[in-house]
Amino acid sequence: MSISSSFGRALKHRNYRLYFTGQSISLIGTWLTRVATSWLVYRLTKSAFLLGFVSFAGQIPMFLFASIAGVWIDRWNRHRILIITQILAMIQSALLAIFTISGKITIVDVIVLSIFQGFINTFDMPTRQAFVIEMVESREDLPNAIALNSSMVNMARLIGPSFAGILIATTGEGGCFAIDALSYIAVIASLFMMRLKPSTGKERERKLMWRELADGFRYAINFRPVLIILTMLGLVSFMGLPYMVLLPVIVSKQLHQGAALLGYLTAVAGLGALVGVLYLASRKSVLGLGRVISYSTAILGVGLMCFSLSHWPLVSTFFVFFTGLGLMVQLAAGNTILQTIVEEDKRGRVMSLYTMAVAGMVPFGSLFSGVVAKYLGAPATLFIGGFSCAVGAFVFYRLLPSLGQKIRPIYRELGILPPLESELN
Repeated sequence: MSISSSFGRALKHRNYRLYFTGQSISLIGTWLTRVATSWLVYRLTKSAFLLGFVSFAGQIPMFLFASIAGVWIDRWNRHRILIITQILAMIQSALLAIFTISGKITIVDVIVLSIFQGFINTFDMPTRQAFVIEMVESREDLPNAIALNSSMVNMARLIGPSFAGILIATTGEGGCFAIDALSYIAVIASLFMMRLKPSTGKERERKLMWRELADGFRYAINFRPVLIILTMLGLVSFMGLPYMVLLPVIVSKQLHQGAALLGYLTAVAGLGALVGVLYLASRKSVLGLGRVISYSTAILGVGLMCFSLSHWPLVSTFFVFFTGLGLMVQLAAGNTILQTIVEEDKRGRVMSLYTMAVAGMVPFGSLFSGVVAKYLGAPATLFIGGFSCAVGAFVFYRLLPSLGQKIRPIYRELGILPPLESELN
């Protein structure tokens, strides 16, 4: 299949091709660190609450400061922002490696470095989302690029955790952190190799920061499709996504296994997510993605409820596959619709709100899950999360007709839908 085919058409753009290659390598290291961090925290503390708290510490900066970061992302050079954030992330992983390999790592060190990474991600995540259109240079290829972004995340999610389980068992968590630090070299090199056209969007008239911030919030609240999609993303991030935080507890106490199964289940969830985003990448249009959001959220909810009830590794593997599939398809489909319908001069601010909804709600969900798991147990906590997602899917499905009325005029203006006969006369 050629890169100009439906599946990989965004790869025909040189800048995006460079980014895709470098980021694919770096993300494998990122998943090594994610799995190693959760296992390290549980090894040091044996506490489900602290598993949730560490995730909370790493994500809370995005909730608190992402909206402010969005204003600066609409002002600054996004390419330079990404270079800076990737260098800082490499330093953070290197520090984790040094402290862990030296044997001096403490839970306080993990929390502080998680907060540091959270501040980095506050600028990095929405910038990456907003920067996609600058790399592909074609709105027609934007949905494919977003789907490919999700596919490389989940390909890394498939490969990284498998190696993480092996590395933790043989070299300890420090080996995972060290490899992650080295992997950032690939994405930093790809960013330096890009050839970008001078941006004209940065020359727009600037207002005071608080006014630009208010404009972004006002736009998201008053445009109902953006508001409802962000709400759905926030629900899933709060109630569904934190299942990853409790995986070490499920593996250890309910399935009676070790780090190897943790890595395996994480990889299988990544495989499910990869299958889902490959489906999205093969789609030629954004039409119908509203229904995809509803169906995928329902799959996530049911899969999570069934996974929470399983006591057998093979059965758990089956349901975690569909949990991962539903989760990533919902996130990627929501991202695609938002990036398609949003006004260009508000892209950074809306994508910062997307980051708040997806990553910014995770710390509260992780903390909530940790507290509930402390009193009700991890399985009951996961079941409650899955049920909430299933209810959300039903409500969103009922809202689709009214949302479609708001979105269709934008699709006609962009040429995604043919103009009405009255518009041709």
